[in-house]
Amino acid sequence: MTAIDWALLGLYLVFTLALGIWLSRRNRGEEDYFLAGRRLSGWLAGASMAATTFSIDTPLYVAGLIGSRGLAGNWEWWSFGLAHVAMAVVFAPLWRRSGVLTDAAFTELRYGGAAAAWLRGIKAFLLAVPVNCIGIGYAFLALRKVVEALGLVSGQLLLPGVTDTVGLLALVAVLVLAYTVAGGLWAVVVTDLVQLVLALVGALAVAVAALHAAGGMGALLDQLQGLGRPELLSLVPWNWDSDGFRWLDGSGISIPMFLSYVAVQWWSFRRSDGGGEFIQRMLATRDEQQARLAGWVFLVVNYLIRSWLWVVVALAALVLLPEQSDWELSYPALAVSLLPPVALGLVVVSLVAAFMSTVSTSVNWGASYLTHDLYQRFIRPQAAPRELLLVGQLTSVLLLVLGVITALISDSIGAVFRLVIAIGSGPGVVLVLRWFWWRVNAAAELAAMLCGFVVGLLTSVLPLVRIEDYGLRLMVITVASAVVWLTVMWCTPPESDAVLERFVRQVRPPGPGWSGLRRRCQVTPLESLPAMSRRFGLACAVLFGGLISIGGFLLHQQSSGWVGLVVFSVAALLFRRSPDHNGDPLV
Repeated sequence: MTAIDWALLGLYLVFTLALGIWLSRRNRGEEDYFLAGRRLSGWLAGASMAATTFSIDTPLYVAGLIGSRGLAGNWEWWSFGLAHVAMAVVFAPLWRRSGVLTDAAFTELRYGGAAAAWLRGIKAFLLAVPVNCIGIGYAFLALRKVVEALGLVSGQLLLPGVTDTVGLLALVAVLVLAYTVAGGLWAVVVTDLVQLVLALVGALAVAVAALHAAGGMGALLDQLQGLGRPELLSLVPWNWDSDGFRWLDGSGISIPMFLSYVAVQWWSFRRSDGGGEFIQRMLATRDEQQARLAGWVFLVVNYLIRSWLWVVVALAALVLLPEQSDWELSYPALAVSLLPPVALGLVVVSLVAAFMSTVSTSVNWGASYLTHDLYQRFIRPQAAPRELLLVGQLTSVLLLVLGVITALISDSIGAVFRLVIAIGSGPGVVLVLRWFWWRVNAAAELAAMLCGFVVGLLTSVLPLVRIEDYGLRLMVITVASAVVWLTVMWCTPPESDAVLERFVRQVRPPGPGWSGLRRRCQVTPLESLPAMSRRFGLACAVLFGGLISIGGFLLHQQSSGWVGLVVFSVAALLFRRSPDHNGDPLV
């Protein structure tokens, strides 16, 4: 990097810090700090959600997937589009009506008694500390890999026991912490919007430069076909031609693994009805309509726009960097080798921006659990707003420090990603059912969460019981968790009538699972379950039809492109004409 590249990076960091400090004026209490006063628009909330998942690790992760498994390897994360569609279409209005501050706090709206309190506390701790810190850690791991690939650090000692790598990570951590602690969620979402734009521009710049260096898309595809790896350009891990059906073994994706991606992972994972930071954004919107809009903004940006920018760079790297040993590093390696000064500086700024958006969200989101669901709920119920604000700031510092430590002991972004999925799998079906069936109780959700975490950790880490096949591992976790939580649920009493009636009046849930209670409370649901299911199916067709269409035309696979476009167009038309929650056509 030249002096001007460093100057661009420095200006961006100063701007971000100043913006966070300026926005801190809006924070007067806990709800301002963690939910932006519930005044976010759907566009801003959705952009923040997209920025959060567009971290510095994600283009590296995609490059690693394609380099080792081919294009079909992306189903490891594309499959979560099913859960994200459910979030936008089904759960967004339900979450917004709940009126809680965190998804952990929701447990004491849906359940009651000591079991609900235990569930809230344990859930808050697990999500805030081990799960969240691992997430922060692999974002810092990606930053470490990028700065090493760019030659910004060399591993030399600055102080006894402190290398220049650690020093740079610490500097960035302090800057992220400064604007996050000062500004709270307002600072996070506003800077997220800026960071999302920068990240998209940076990804586009690298993609264009990579295509130009490869001789254009046609030339790139010809060279890839000459590598003798059919999985590289296949949207699915199989071929079906004149010779019949053939599984692409070179993809490294077994049949159980692929089936787990598309049929298990998305509903078994702890984010089946949303996700901690996603739920935080929906709870922060002005109303239910804005919550739904936030979900759709995220879907379009995450899957239909930026997904293919990363794919193009990853495919180009296979041709332009044939000697690359760590495919996760191909993204920054191409940026360094292809981009001139100023352009390289802007790309580095975009990568740092992507990193900061993810970490700032994780820090604020994790601190909301420690502050609201642990400190206020169990230690200081009468704490004043200013006291809670201070606790939120202090816990933000703690979480960031733990995240940095996690990054220093990790090596593979993909491996860490799969660990996060494994330890969070199992409880997803319970999280869905609790919205539609009165019989699900706190003991069942607690059992599912703990069993999934323990079995996921053991089968991922412990040598004696480790399951190498990722798909088989997910199936084992899900089945084990189901056996445990079903047994616990039927062996423990249901929630009290008072608790269930409170939930029905607050949320007005749909489905036959609440029909008796709705009649008793004289409550009419705002949505019907068949209508929600139909809209979910149509929305999935819109998303994946669009995804396949863009990929098909981009990769010169015309049949896939046209099929995807037809599916997208028909589903979008039907979805637009389908009634929303109040019975009126969507406009």
